[in-house]
Formats: sequence, C-alpha cells, structure tokens
Amino acid sequence: MTSQEIKNLTHQYIMNTYGRFPVAIDHGRGARLYDPEGREYIDFTSGIGVTDLGYGYQPWADAVADQAKKLNHVSNLFYTEPAARLAEILCRRTGESCVFFANGGGEANEGLIKLARKYSFDKYGQGRATIITLKSSFHGRTVTTLKATGQDVFHNYFFPFTEGFRYAAANDLDDLEAAAGDDVCAVMVELVQGEGGVLPLNPEYVKALAELCAQRDWLLLADEVQTGVGRTGTLFAFQQYGILPDAVSFAKGIAGGLPMSGVLASEKCRDVLGPGTHATTFGANPICAAAGLVVQETLSDAFLEEVKAKGAYLRKGIEALNLPCFGKTRGLGLMIGIEVKDGFTNKDIASKLIENGLLVLTAGPGMRLLPPLVITREEMDKGLEIMGRVLA
Repeated sequence: MTSQEIKNLTHQYIMNTYGRFPVAIDHGRGARLYDPEGREYIDFTSGIGVTDLGYGYQPWADAVADQAKKLNHVSNLFYTEPAARLAEILCRRTGESCVFFANGGGEANEGLIKLARKYSFDKYGQGRATIITLKSSFHGRTVTTLKATGQDVFHNYFFPFTEGFRYAAANDLDDLEAAAGDDVCAVMVELVQGEGGVLPLNPEYVKALAELCAQRDWLLLADEVQTGVGRTGTLFAFQQYGILPDAVSFAKGIAGGLPMSGVLASEKCRDVLGPGTHATTFGANPICAAAGLVVQETLSDAFLEEVKAKGAYLRKGIEALNLPCFGKTRGLGLMIGIEVKDGFTNKDIASKLIENGLLVLTAGPGMRLLPPLVITREEMDKGLEIMGRVLA
C-alpha cells in the first residue's frame, strides 16, 4: 500500500483518538524508519520509548520467532520458562523481591494502586487508602490513573473518576506533608516526569521522601513506565537516586516493541496480592517474555554507560546549535527534554522536523526526545544536522 492508501484506510476504520502526524511507516533499521515510498526518517522517538533496541535487531527477531513457533500463550494458570527467567533477572538486577507481569503502562500503575491500598487495608483496615501524587505527573489513561495524574486538564469528560488521590508540588516536601493525613497509604512519583515536560526530581527531595514514607509506613511507588528499562542510563531511574521503592511499575521498552508491562514489589509487599486479587489474561505472555530476555541480555552495564554518554552527546549537540526556538536541555540518559522559548510552539517545531525527516515528540510546553538506545553517533549527527538546518 502507498502512504496515502494507508492514511485513507486508517481514517475510515480506526477510531480517531490520536493526533497523528502525516507519516506512514513501513519498515526500519537501527534508528532509521522508512515510509512505503522509501523516504528515510531519523527516529528520536522509539515509539514513545518502546523500541529500545531499534528496528531489525536480529537477536530480538530470532527470539520472538523461535518462541512463537514453540509456544505463544497458555495463561497464568500454568508455568512457563521465559516469564520465570525474566522475573529472576529483573529482581536480581534491582533488589526487588517479585514481579507481576501485565500489558501496558496504565495497567501497571493500576497494579501499584491496588497493591498499596490492599497493603494498607490488610494492616490498618478501611479508611487509609489515599495516594498522593505530584502535580504535572502523568500515570495513565484508565479512569483511575487519569485521576492519579496530577494535571487538571486530564480530569474531564469521564466522570465520576475514582476517588482517593491528592496532589502535591514536585520537589516540595512541605507541600506534600500539607496534603497528607491519616488516610494516606502511599506516595506515587515519576522520578522524571515525562508527559509533564521531562522534569527530573531533585535527588535530595527523593531521598527525604523515601525517609518520610518509611517513617509513616506509606508505600513509596515509583512509576517507571517511561524511565525504566535503561532509558535513563541505569536499568531503572531509582538506581540513580539511591533508593529502593516499595513497588515499581514498568512498561514501554521491557519487551523491545511487544506489549508488556509489570510491577516489581519489595519483600514486604511480595504477598500482598494473592490468588484472586489481581490478574490479567495476557500477562507474562511467553513471546513477550522471550523478547524481554533479549532486552535484558543487551542492557549490560557497559551498554547502559553508553546510554549516558549518548544522552550527554545529544544534549551538548542540541545546545551547541544555539537555535532561536530552543533553550536549555534537561533529562537523564536518552530521555531528553528541550525548553521551547516564547514565541514558538512545540507542535509547530515537531511538524517542521518531521516534514524534514526527523521524528520527535512533545511533552508539556517543550520538546521530548526518546531515541532508541542503540542509536549510533552517525544517526545522532544526522538528526542534529536536520535540526540545525530546519530550525535555524
């Protein structure tokens, strides 16, 4: 099919819930994507942080194909090897105790919320179920995770929302304590607020928050849907903050492009969700888990150090362009935000770059870059060249 035929068919038969850019993608290699007519795009998005190993990565493709021929799905009423092995690796690499596997980020965050509320119910009974989240946060698009999201713009249309959430300013412990009360069971944070604008939390605030949660017996919940699986230069961002959360959600790049997510839980939370309290049909799917094993094998310590170096290189290159529309950069690893100056809009900038062969994202009022973790220096330089030429 041609690009236009794909667009026409999409408009006719797929629900119009996305503001799509006018590009159809047919195939890819490394950090480069191509439309059906063969036009090349440098990818600084990786499917919104999903395709961490890029496109056409042979070990990943072989593992998916081999597992598909062996066993595609049997449900969690039985045991399978790929999920067990992946869970072991994740726990050993993070210091957490156990894993629940799910399908997407919103579902993983629902798991965090259920775990926290049941932990508190089991220990304290009813009346202690409120979860504090941060302003400018984003936690998903289910009715519950929309309410958990600390942005008023998302609290519309779908009334009544799930109750039991309050919001505090990021990096302000006093404001968080002011929002607290005897009804609180947990605090849920993104260590780098993604959709809010790629806003890293201050390390001192995070450590103080962890201490406060331990003192009050609130669970510290880390939403690492976007920051996890190597994106920030460590397997999970919390490892750069020197904390061990009570539970951590993950998704996006865990299976390198297949739908998979989950919750990592600490030793004190490992038995909170027992049989009958939480489940999902496709969780721990063998094909997704086999893909996840390849991702973990690839994300060695040396590879993760390279992610940090690539992020620093890309940020330095952007700032060196001294573009009239951009201010400073921020972020961790290959999760990069760019300030957009007054007089410019991120959507117009994104459209111009995409028209000229560079795929980018927006977040809050700024730009967001989430390149594949395997992106090469040559591919980064090509993206920077497009950026400089188009936006100068």
